[in-house]
Amino acid sequence: MEFGYFTMPSHPPERGLKDGVEWDLRTLRWLDTLGYAEAWIGEHHTAPWEPNPAPDLLIAQALRETKRIRLGPGGFLLPYHHPAELANRLAMLDHLSDGRLNFGVAASGLPSDWAMFHVDGMSGVNRDMTREALEIILRLWAAEAPFDYAGKFWNVSRPDTMFGFLKPHLKPLQKPHPPIGVAGLSKNSDTLKLAGERGFIPMSLNLNPAYVASHWDAVEIGAARTGRTPNRADWRLVREIFVAETDAEAWRLSVGGMMGRMMGEYFLPLLAQFGFLEYLKHDPSVPDSDVTVEYCARHNWIVGSPATVAEKIERINHELGGFGSLLVFGFDYSENPGAWHTSLGLLQTEVLPRLGSLAPRATLVAAK
Repeated sequence: MEFGYFTMPSHPPERGLKDGVEWDLRTLRWLDTLGYAEAWIGEHHTAPWEPNPAPDLLIAQALRETKRIRLGPGGFLLPYHHPAELANRLAMLDHLSDGRLNFGVAASGLPSDWAMFHVDGMSGVNRDMTREALEIILRLWAAEAPFDYAGKFWNVSRPDTMFGFLKPHLKPLQKPHPPIGVAGLSKNSDTLKLAGERGFIPMSLNLNPAYVASHWDAVEIGAARTGRTPNRADWRLVREIFVAETDAEAWRLSVGGMMGRMMGEYFLPLLAQFGFLEYLKHDPSVPDSDVTVEYCARHNWIVGSPATVAEKIERINHELGGFGSLLVFGFDYSENPGAWHTSLGLLQTEVLPRLGSLAPRATLVAAK
């Protein structure tokens, strides 16, 4: 098992935009030094708690301040980008990364973002746009000959050489392209089916472990469509994690710190607006009013001493049938940086050695 990082990035609304980026860069430097495998950085446009409209700006800075960790958008919201422009930008970024770039894609789930860009997310147009944009990007990266693409949402051409020297020439450093990851939230997630169809990295966002089990079903359904064999070792799980020397200290620093504040002031109210609180319940009979920060800390978060955290990870791994990477959900602890750094460090030095025997079940064969 490997540990990585997934950040929206989240910052309290009063945090200045530049100060938020400085915290993100500081954290990414820590992750690199501590040996984390990868970090995924989100994109959002209309959420003051998630102020990051251009993940590649942060990634470009972080690449110069890190040496080993793989970095990538987690993900680019494809409905809001012209696919030809994004394909060229990502190709350049892959070269700047010396091949350390991951490419995360997402369909966008915030109604306020939909409204800003006039995208009909309620009817699923955002998902259709995501599939078309990704198809165009991959075709531009793979093609050598000119082509014209007439899509439902975009028309794109790869023109022939003009005047003997003007021609499309930007392609990624990694061949055939950077690893592609897609995040899923809902049951029967369309994006996770896409991951299964195309052999992309599936990422399950931070939900109740029992609910997340359905996500692998979506990956398998998608894989069956194309005769692929999905590998649980590729599966990433995003979780709220906080490690301290004792269970009591971890509870105080998580529930009583920025994790608790962000969840209470933003994330839980947001999920409630979508009717998604059920995704956090360990039992469907639990009333919505009981789904509080404390409830999530008891039933969904992975918080505690190194021994407690290792035990919880082992239990989740068993319940799900295995997964490959656990991604720490990022929070802004710039007012108590030592606590966050200690938590990230303990996860690698004290928890990971206790998980050496963990491995996903044998790869499942896709249905014929």
